[in-house]
Amino acid sequence: MWSALFLTLPTQPNAVRLRVWRALKTLGCGSLRDGVYVLPDAQAALFDPLVSEVRAHGGQASVLELSTSDEAQRAEVLALFDRAEAYGQWRAEAQSLAAALPALEETEARRRWRGIVEALQALRRIDYYPGAAAEQAQAELDALRQALDARFSRGEPVAQAPHGIPRLDPRKFQGKRWATRARPWVDRLACAWLIRRFIDPEARFVWLADPAGATPAPRGALGFDYDGARFTHIGSRVSFEVLAASFGLDADPRLQRIARAVHFLDVGGIPVPEAAGLEAVLSGLREVHADDDPLTLAAASVFDALYAAPGAAT
Repeated sequence: MWSALFLTLPTQPNAVRLRVWRALKTLGCGSLRDGVYVLPDAQAALFDPLVSEVRAHGGQASVLELSTSDEAQRAEVLALFDRAEAYGQWRAEAQSLAAALPALEETEARRRWRGIVEALQALRRIDYYPGAAAEQAQAELDALRQALDARFSRGEPVAQAPHGIPRLDPRKFQGKRWATRARPWVDRLACAWLIRRFIDPEARFVWLADPAGATPAPRGALGFDYDGARFTHIGSRVSFEVLAASFGLDADPRLQRIARAVHFLDVGGIPVPEAAGLEAVLSGLREVHADDDPLTLAAASVFDALYAAPGAAT
């Protein structure tokens, strides 16, 4: 259920009109059309000061309950509150600070850090339906704080296993069999590339039609990206991010760039420029290759290119 504010603003004074527009923006209202603004019903009281001010200056303002008749209409209203673009803009600022940290003095770095924190807090206040993007932003804020502490507070302990992910020695994972679900898509294809490129160059992959049922992983195989696998989603992290963190690869900015695209394509969240192209190419490769081993090899070339792309380390 939502509350809808119907407004007819007074033509004068302009100051009132500007205050109302700014207030609506600050509240993060959804706009159904000109003059009709929506908030979740639990936030309906936020409209009261606007109603009073508009009426006091000769305008018209009414707040009515709004309900939807089917799931399609509900989805349309919820889409008015999608903050993915705003989270993307926030992350660009956070990444800018992360890139600048090595050259910044501590006072300036911490001033910018406070601004990043306050900006995320402001965004959360109007994120009435938080989802994957909000979780991802929190993870990136945590990582930025760790980088800040590592730069300016060397005496502070730095967590080696964020989100409870233990650090593993890749030397103990050589020449292994790695098992995952058949017909791999973005996260599994990226995991397979990461394993062979950075963890176990001699890895052999086993493709399981039903790892939780009729075709469990062979004894001794290392599972990834399925329920019960050794390496799978943890918290807001997808399997690629978990593997990278497990083997100490998550500080590589080129892998971070790939991880953001994989995360977005796998579970949603903050959009990234590379995602659409990566999705299109991998979709085409799945059409070309019916066998999972050739598909994995072909996809590895795509991830190799993305890893090597100019600007990938920025």
